[in-house]
Amino acid sequence: MAHFEKANSVGEWLDQRLATKELARVIALEYWIPKNINFLWSFGMILATMFMILTISGMFLLMYYKPDTQLAFYSVNYTIMQEVGFGWLFRHIHAVGASIVFLAIYIHMFTGIYYGSYKKGREMIWITGALLLATFSAEGFSGYMLPWGQMSFWAAQVITNLFGAIPVIGPDLVVWIRGNFVVEDATLTRFFALHVLVIPLIIMGVLGAHMYALRIPHVNNQDGEDIDYEAEARKFKAGDRSRSKVMPFWPTFMAEDIFTLAVFLVFFFYLVFYHFGFAMDPINFIPANSMKTPPHIYPEWYFLWSYEVLRGFFFNANMGLAAFGIANAFPFIFPFLDRDTNHVAPMHKRPLMKYWFWAFLFVMIGLTVWGKLPPTGANAWVGFVLSVSWLTLVLIIMPLFSTIEKKRREG
Repeated sequence: MAHFEKANSVGEWLDQRLATKELARVIALEYWIPKNINFLWSFGMILATMFMILTISGMFLLMYYKPDTQLAFYSVNYTIMQEVGFGWLFRHIHAVGASIVFLAIYIHMFTGIYYGSYKKGREMIWITGALLLATFSAEGFSGYMLPWGQMSFWAAQVITNLFGAIPVIGPDLVVWIRGNFVVEDATLTRFFALHVLVIPLIIMGVLGAHMYALRIPHVNNQDGEDIDYEAEARKFKAGDRSRSKVMPFWPTFMAEDIFTLAVFLVFFFYLVFYHFGFAMDPINFIPANSMKTPPHIYPEWYFLWSYEVLRGFFFNANMGLAAFGIANAFPFIFPFLDRDTNHVAPMHKRPLMKYWFWAFLFVMIGLTVWGKLPPTGANAWVGFVLSVSWLTLVLIIMPLFSTIEKKRREG
């Protein structure tokens, strides 16, 4: 049996039994971060914090929400919003948080693209991040159904119908997902269970995998420089901190993280109290009615770009579904589309890829804007051009530009 010395404090008592000092050393005190980074690297901490805020606010909403098609709408819009003390606040926090977390995800993703944080050795960081995007998307969609308003119902109708296009198993899969031949009480109950239990557990697991994958090749930096972390850490610990290229995760980097997080939370709560309406579609304040279709059905803003890729091929549904499939697979295959995998450099140091990056960002914003417009007349054709442009940039121009850059660099 292990021998335990008399503990002089609670900290010592815990350290003897859980090795808390060693854990802190491995996780924070001697986990080294490059000095050459900016505030954009703090969005990982922001995302983790937003997930906690969504979890806590969701727990309070869960106490009064009723997953029943006859009661769900009124439990949200009457009980929570009007009868429960500060119920409106928790709903605003949850609704705004659901939108803002995707803003943070997209900023985090484009930061990784710009600085080459998906290159050789860091593929698993990117792939686990893509899994987080997929799981957060599933969580966002399942949560969008729960208020059981008009847009909730019809968005569920459209999205579940997409699975029917899968060969052989499609029609049966739609029935299985819905729990019936139509979107109704069984569908709401299933998505409620996914939203409050299944998907959050998956997110926590993937989040842990993402953080673990980050520790092996270490954090990337603004110049894509290959740092000898052991040598630079020795300089830092020897007192030569000004010449060392690294800093400890705690407390140095965490202090910067906390400052950026504080600024972000000021912005977040400003939206919660003064501009929460953007996160709650007015049409969704109308109870779900299967007999009355809204004039224009669209998802939340963070799905609009892929939704526009889907409907951009308005003249051929199969082409639209194929493009939609590519759009959703894109985050997972992205590291392998860049042919110059060994050259880790930010986009501003890559002669051709910097133009690709800004064109890609511009097209993504365009798809998001047009995704909310009615797909009629000129809007339909603009959506088609944007969809084709997106596919061309991803499948043709990115591999081509990166191949040219690789050949020029090698010789």
